[in-house]
Amino acid sequence: MEGVLATLVSGLVLGGMYALVATGLTLQYGVARIMNLAYGEFAVAAAFAALWLWTAAGVSPLLGLLLVAPLAFGLNLLVYRVFLVPLVRRAKDPGMLETDSILATFGLLFVVQGVMLAIFGGAYQSYSYLSVPVSVLGATVTVNRLVALALAVVIGAGLWLWLARSRTGTAVRAVAVSPAAARLVAIDVGRIASLAFATGGALVALGGVLLSMYTTFNASMGVVFTMKALVVVIMGGVGNLMGCLVAGLLLGLAETAVAAWVDPGLTIAATYALFLSVLLLRPAGLFGRPAR
Repeated sequence: MEGVLATLVSGLVLGGMYALVATGLTLQYGVARIMNLAYGEFAVAAAFAALWLWTAAGVSPLLGLLLVAPLAFGLNLLVYRVFLVPLVRRAKDPGMLETDSILATFGLLFVVQGVMLAIFGGAYQSYSYLSVPVSVLGATVTVNRLVALALAVVIGAGLWLWLARSRTGTAVRAVAVSPAAARLVAIDVGRIASLAFATGGALVALGGVLLSMYTTFNASMGVVFTMKALVVVIMGGVGNLMGCLVAGLLLGLAETAVAAWVDPGLTIAATYALFLSVLLLRPAGLFGRPAR
């Protein structure tokens, strides 16, 4: 029984982080219509920023969240307006924009990764912060993981309230459903798209800081975050926050269960087996709506 509880707690922690990281990609892809292949690199950059703040300046990762998130927001806003807006303007249809954004952000991936390799090297990095084991329902979990999960829940709840209860959040949801219809009710689609892209960048940076508190990372592993986030987004339904939450939790629980009870080497296989199973049953994702 204790083994089941330990797996459940670990799976919830992992799934919560998957959901948080994927939420940002949902905003970028579902609202701005940008397939950002450099997405995971910003998570790794945020992790390195948290590492530097803690080891060099003595600033805790929790305080670092307040520094990294606005910086990531501004940087992603700059990337969108300088590099991606020209692609948006020349795109004749959503398919062309998606193709162009894939090519542009694929190049951006190597730029960001190259800068991090030049500064931090290719070795794995980590630091110790709140690495104190505690017992939760019979399972031993470190405090940093619990803090990361709690903050992920708070951030997710805050994002949901913003989208559901504010005028700007309503505009974001309207653009996600139909940019053409949003224009008919005087919504500035370009401004909302840039806001969604920048907010997505801030969310993935928050996820990167939280992950850095309890996991090792290096400058070349951004693609792992990108692929996991993309799997969660598609599995949950593009543009659907509830889908991100459910898909992230399912993925985290499945990977943890396979690692604990079968073979750790099969976690990637379990990820894509679950992904393919969901798409076979629900091609538009768990909460997605089929195109008509």
